[in-house]
Amino acid sequence: MLLVEVMYALLLLLWVIFLVNFVAKRLYHYYVSKGVEKTVIIYYNRKIIHILAGGISALLVPFIFTNAFIPFSVAILLAIMSYLPYRTGRINYWYQVPNNRFDVHFCLTWGFLILLGKLIFNDWWIGVVPILFMSIGDAVTGIVRNYMFRRRCKSWWGNLMMMAICIPLGLPLGLKGILAALIASVIEHYEYKWIDDNITVPLVSFLLLSAL
Repeated sequence: MLLVEVMYALLLLLWVIFLVNFVAKRLYHYYVSKGVEKTVIIYYNRKIIHILAGGISALLVPFIFTNAFIPFSVAILLAIMSYLPYRTGRINYWYQVPNNRFDVHFCLTWGFLILLGKLIFNDWWIGVVPILFMSIGDAVTGIVRNYMFRRRCKSWWGNLMMMAICIPLGLPLGLKGILAALIASVIEHYEYKWIDDNITVPLVSFLLLSAL
């Protein structure tokens, strides 16, 4: 069983690497060649990675893993892989931005919530649902804002769309899942200098679900 789960983890890791280093890079060069602003496609790429890497992987976790340390280890490895380009000064320009290491926060938060949800409550979904709020809900919010304003900004229109996405994602946990979805959709609107919504949205959601 352990060997099978390690194989699943390797497949997910390869999928994320392929998505980030092939698909996203190709999208960047294609749309830049069509005249799309670099900052716009970089932001779209970040949100595509949110959904197709973070979101899909989180949804699969409860069905293919029993050992929480395996997906956690993959997340930490991806956090290191995301951090090294910043450290060396050679960022992955098609989705990373200098002085914005929030993609590293994303990987770390993903891993720790998966681990804590399973270890503390023996319930994958306590960790998975907040990650879905971050991976899918927040990503849709960003896509809507990017489409409307063509730049990175905060807008309540995006938060309304996030709410529409997060409420169905929280439904499997009942009323507490809906409440967490509503609060997460509001929390996302606010951002601070040293902490971003890749931390606040899933962490607040996780703490609320834990308390309830």
